[in-house]
Amino acid sequence: MTQELIELRACIVEQRYDDALVILDELEGMSKQAILQNIDNFAVRMLAHLIKNHFEQRLTNSWAASIRDSLVKIQSLNLKDNKKSYYLPENEWDELLEIAFDDAVFEASREIQGGDYQPLQLSKLIDKKSILATAKKLLLLTYTDSKKTLRDLIYQELIQLPGGDDWNVK
Repeated sequence: MTQELIELRACIVEQRYDDALVILDELEGMSKQAILQNIDNFAVRMLAHLIKNHFEQRLTNSWAASIRDSLVKIQSLNLKDNKKSYYLPENEWDELLEIAFDDAVFEASREIQGGDYQPLQLSKLIDKKSILATAKKLLLLTYTDSKKTLRDLIYQELIQLPGGDDWNVK
């Protein structure tokens, strides 16, 4: 990106505005791609913890915190600077979640029961459709107007997860 900024400066100084606009478009694309990659990373992290929750039918404080943090970060990353639109609109999560799910199974397989299950074995033992539905429900909460409201809504959803009642009273 540093090289692009140097080239952009040169284009502006030399009044080559068409070239400058091309560079700006490239920089914008790079920025959007980086944001989407971060969103994807947090989605994988959230899904891995939802998979562990689903498989073990319990909710630990660490898993709850990770799910919550992932959703809060996704909300922050996804909202564009204009505060009116999103990098990933509400209706475009399905494809990202499908791909992220496979990565999340790999992550979760390392920790579930001490890593006893290979990813393929684990994927046969979990209800992918149910986990993706839960993930999407949680992600749709990130489109709320208030960051405080989001945190409250996440908490209410966490106690609905398997083991959430036990986690809530600790």
